Amino acid sequence: MNNQTYVTEFILKGLTDIPQIQFLFFVLFLFLYIVALIGNSLIGAAVSLNSELHTPMYFFLGNLAFLDVICTCTAVPKLLQILGREDNTISFRGCITRLYFLTWSVAAELLLFTAMAYDRYVAICQPLHYSKMMSREVCISLAVAVWGISAFGTTTNTSLLLRLSFCGPNVIDHFLCEIPALLPLSCSSTYVNDVMAVVADIFFAVLNFLLTMLSYGFIIFSIMAIQTTEGKKRAFSTCSSHLIVATMYYSTVIYVYLSSGSSYSPEKGKIMAVLYSTVSPSLNPVIYTLRNKDVKRALRKLFIFIKWK
Repeated sequence: MNNQTYVTEFILKGLTDIPQIQFLFFVLFLFLYIVALIGNSLIGAAVSLNSELHTPMYFFLGNLAFLDVICTCTAVPKLLQILGREDNTISFRGCITRLYFLTWSVAAELLLFTAMAYDRYVAICQPLHYSKMMSREVCISLAVAVWGISAFGTTTNTSLLLRLSFCGPNVIDHFLCEIPALLPLSCSSTYVNDVMAVVADIFFAVLNFLLTMLSYGFIIFSIMAIQTTEGKKRAFSTCSSHLIVATMYYSTVIYVYLSSGSSYSPEKGKIMAVLYSTVSPSLNPVIYTLRNKDVKRALRKLFIFIKWK
């Protein structure tokens, strides 16, 4: 090992080598990036500045918007740089740093979806106890747990990654630094990393997906017991947006990290990474605002305030 040259930078292959398609992808992802930044920033501002939205559901929505900004700002700028054919190299430290924040934001979102599902469960199945079960202290505790547990899991997996030796090759068949894409490049054993990646995916994605589905099982059962059609529609409207976003997010992350190791497919991994790092952060503001009258009302007030200023 003393005679080997260790990697100081990686080369990201990106999505495609065809110039015409690269230009189309550049325009598409630039548009999605702008939508994600503006949309999530507006939601975060609306939730923070409007007292009507100071409720548990919108508190978690504000956290989701902040996590989406972190996720898209970690993944998309480098992708745009690669598609613009400016520079497809990234330093080892830069790669690990981006991997850390990307993994942290993804893990936190997976936990946050469970907290949001629990909030909807209490609101629909335990409405008389909602103010007590979802008090300010409980919401803050859930948010601290989401950020803290995800940070602990990310730090553990990143630390294990730093123990590996990378002595060539240094070409990553991806547009971002991701654990399943980096492990095949190591010249030391990745057995522990593979196991921990699967364990983390089972805990953060599979387990939380099952908890979310369990919550919605109780929610659907309670909704079906509502006598009026209007009541059923109102209950479904408060849950459908979250269920759509959570299902898409869970399925992509579960595929990427459960297929790490010898079964990992770079092409499929890229598609899944695009969905959870770019498409989902762009769609979240659209899904939640178009189907939510309270958010649309708060955004109108925010626009009026900005225009007045």
